[in-house]
Amino acid sequence: MVETIFGCKWSLTVYQLLASGINRPGEMVRSVEGLTTKVLNECLRRNVKFGILERTSYAETPPRVEYRVTPFGERFIRVIDELENLQAEIDDRRA
Repeated sequence: MVETIFGCKWSLTVYQLLASGINRPGEMVRSVEGLTTKVLNECLRRNVKFGILERTSYAETPPRVEYRVTPFGERFIRVIDELENLQAEIDDRRA
């Protein structure tokens, strides 16, 4: 699971967007230069498949879809954050 999530270089960016309150795909694409709708949808689909994100579809015209981090996803992101902290510590020791 971790390998697949990190295979998508945009996953961490998506988590940051969700944390900042951006939860709609169109808004995500507009917020990040270089992120395409196709790549974002693949990334979101993978994260939903692993239970990190939850997709909510609203029966409206035009259709509206929103994503949010699940309780499991919150735990997963905390682990990722801790790995980033460890990497920063290693980098500081090397400097």
